[in-house]
Amino acid sequence: MHKQKGILFILSGPSGVGKGTVRERLFEVETQLKYSVSATTRDKRPGEVHGSDYHFKEHSEFEKMIENDELLEHAKYVNNYYGTPRDYVESELEAGNDVFLEIEVQGALQVKENFSEGVFIFLFPPSLDELKKRIVNRGTESPELVRNRLNEARKEIEMMHNYDYVVVNDNVDYAVQKIKSIIVSEHCKRERIEEQYKKIMKADDFNVRTIN
Repeated sequence: MHKQKGILFILSGPSGVGKGTVRERLFEVETQLKYSVSATTRDKRPGEVHGSDYHFKEHSEFEKMIENDELLEHAKYVNNYYGTPRDYVESELEAGNDVFLEIEVQGALQVKENFSEGVFIFLFPPSLDELKKRIVNRGTESPELVRNRLNEARKEIEMMHNYDYVVVNDNVDYAVQKIKSIIVSEHCKRERIEEQYKKIMKADDFNVRTIN
């Protein structure tokens, strides 16, 4: 059978919900997934590595990427740009590999407009109080920035209806198990493999008709 085209999985949710932690744990068990590293203009946090956690860019560099249509999506969030380089995603999908994006909500909605066949997963906090604790416990952001992120989180949670799946991140391992189930389910969807089987049936029909 011809290799099935890869599936684009998009994980997003409010800042502080644990997207990065869930993604890292998922990739420990789903080694076939390809991770598309996002680009951003925000400052590097302690322990983050350029090219692994993010491609860290100057504002002028990022704006040039926008101008040259080098991004699958981009958004401005709390005065910083975030975006997904286009070439890597498209080439991996064509090669039959699943690609996983971990991006902000604005960016995910932009991808949905341009790439509706993607699978959109919203990572939801157990509560807003818990979300606040996670942001504060980072210890990397000022009280004003914490307030800004919580205000944005409220708006982003209201956009949940745009997603295909919702996973509550009250336990990282449980969240990862649910996302793994989503991946398996999506690969079994009829519409994803129907065209391949139609080609097989046509070939078999030709073989039957040419036996004599």
